[in-house]
Amino acid sequence: MSAIPKARWIEPKALRCSSAAKLLLFFYVGVSAAQSPAATTPLLHKEAPQFVRTDLENRKLDLRAYKGKVILLDFWATWCASCQLEMPRFVAWQSQYGPRRGLRIIGISMDDDPALARKLYKKMKLNYPVAMGDEKLGQLYGGVLGLPLTFLIDSQGKVQAQFRGETDLKLIEDQFKPLLRP
Repeated sequence: MSAIPKARWIEPKALRCSSAAKLLLFFYVGVSAAQSPAATTPLLHKEAPQFVRTDLENRKLDLRAYKGKVILLDFWATWCASCQLEMPRFVAWQSQYGPRRGLRIIGISMDDDPALARKLYKKMKLNYPVAMGDEKLGQLYGGVLGLPLTFLIDSQGKVQAQFRGETDLKLIEDQFKPLLRP
């Protein structure tokens, strides 16, 4: 009688990586799946952390100057496909709701190289300011561990919602529209 060969798991090439990488991936997917896109945050209903940066057009970007406006503060990176999918809608919203109703979109690129961010900024024809972010700015907003990460800040400067990861853009719009001027 011949022995039955042992079953072996053959990993597809795309999945070949270290055990540590698999564990991190498992943890990230599990945590992401457990959170809703409109995730709770310690910043919820609190004053948005203030910052001053220089945007990609070399203009001063001071969050305090936006008091009285509803803000979508969007953390993104050039390598993030979901981030790039949101950008055309943000451009449309800035045009549609910005001038008349008081919406302001602010982008924060978490790329290390401003040249990459500037290239995408021009390619996507962004009509809102974008500044470079870093770990310090990310920590002010609770740590930027996944992108995109968008905060909805009301006209009083308080964080009303946080959207982590790829989010239904209709959900974001439904959240900010009631906060805008009529």
